[in-house]
Amino acid sequence: MLNERNEEGIIIAEFDHGKVNSITLETLRKLKGIVKRANEDASIRGIILTGAGRTFSGGFDLPMFLGFKDVEEVAAFIQEEDEILTELFMCRKPVVSAINGHAVAGGLIVAMASDYRIVKNHPKINLGMSEIKIGLPLSIAQSEIMRFGFDSNKRFTDVMYFGKMVNVEAAKQLDLVDEVVEEAELMNRAKKIVAKWIDNPGRSFIKLKEGLRKPIADRITKRLAEEEWRDSLNCFFDKDVRGSLEFVMSMM
Repeated sequence: MLNERNEEGIIIAEFDHGKVNSITLETLRKLKGIVKRANEDASIRGIILTGAGRTFSGGFDLPMFLGFKDVEEVAAFIQEEDEILTELFMCRKPVVSAINGHAVAGGLIVAMASDYRIVKNHPKINLGMSEIKIGLPLSIAQSEIMRFGFDSNKRFTDVMYFGKMVNVEAAKQLDLVDEVVEEAELMNRAKKIVAKWIDNPGRSFIKLKEGLRKPIADRITKRLAEEEWRDSLNCFFDKDVRGSLEFVMSMM
């Protein structure tokens, strides 16, 4: 589920599903609709992504992953998910992630697709990518978006290859987030960033963002169309990978 409200012309989109605000296909489709509205409605100034309760998002919904019957089902999900992630990445208005708690795996990928990431200062918040420990690769859009967010192959490999969870200060050093703020300032700061970027003559932010990101979006689209990426999806049915997914799900 993705809760939605409008504050000062800014759409607040709040992940709210299960214990860890996991991301389902329904969540992604609702996010797609929010991005479309932000693109088309001049009264919408931007989007803030956040999470219900004390978690931003623990990633894609594990029961959904375990429920896939065959590679074709996985491929259909990845195709749609990658297209929606690319639309989020290319949203014409500012997108700010107000990270109020854990942001892990798919939750962090969604945050990295935004233009700016602000995390609440709390010693128990963890951020990171656990895919290598579970046995799942990144999709084309996920990989391109994460790499763009880091702007560094070294940062990318430090996070992806080690699969470590890090605290907010380490996340700042790794460029997982742009700012660390106190809880009381989280949403206000996110709104200020949106306003600072969009409320300029001619909304010049829109063209600046398009010029920066469109080559990446074009590359994602080209790779999805031309590469044999479906061949890697058999991993979803590997015995050890499914065991890892089941173990992680049991711990939630």
